[in-house]
Amino acid sequence: MTESTKPAEDLYALQSDPTAAESLRLEPAEGEAEVAGQEKEPAYGWIMVRELVETVVLSLIIFLLIRQVVQNYRIENHSMEPNFYEGQFVLVNKLAYRLGTPTRGDVVVFHNPRNTNEDYIKRIVGVSGDTVEVRDKTVFINGQALPEDFTHFPIPPGEFVGPIVVGDNQLFVMGDNRPNSSDSRVFGPIDQDLVVGQAWLRIWPLNVFGIVQHEDLAPAGVLSQ
Repeated sequence: MTESTKPAEDLYALQSDPTAAESLRLEPAEGEAEVAGQEKEPAYGWIMVRELVETVVLSLIIFLLIRQVVQNYRIENHSMEPNFYEGQFVLVNKLAYRLGTPTRGDVVVFHNPRNTNEDYIKRIVGVSGDTVEVRDKTVFINGQALPEDFTHFPIPPGEFVGPIVVGDNQLFVMGDNRPNSSDSRVFGPIDQDLVVGQAWLRIWPLNVFGIVQHEDLAPAGVLSQ
């Protein structure tokens, strides 16, 4: 009887004592625990790939946002000498005329009206409502001679343009290198919608680095616009 009652007492003890039951739970071997932990953690290689993709996507988003505000251009010809030379790089402010109004003297980048795949850089000399005329080696705005201290290359003798009235939302643009520029004297006033933005910052070469200075081209007796 002694042998038959002892197991029953042990069973009762297990049922009534939770700590005794817990003591019978099997613990995983050390090797099995390490394998289980490894299965839960993502592979290191995938973590690196994910972080790389996230970095590339974030960089692309930042780049696209910046391109909505500024864009860099390389000067490809001599039409704006002596103020801009071939090979120089400039940043263009693309928000300038979304937030403001073009004025005479501004240096702008715009799409060539005859081939919008090409971009030109010129200076605004006439805005909407202005009457522009070229004669006697001089540019006249509304009958007043345009001050041109900023250019060292005067208009060739014998050149005559206009008078041309600049229409609504149009601009009359010219290169500072008057004898060597294809501009509104050739293709007429440009639509303001063609303007990419205002030249803002010279960035290369470093010896010319700095903010682009825009001229005040309001002739005597003509209100600046």
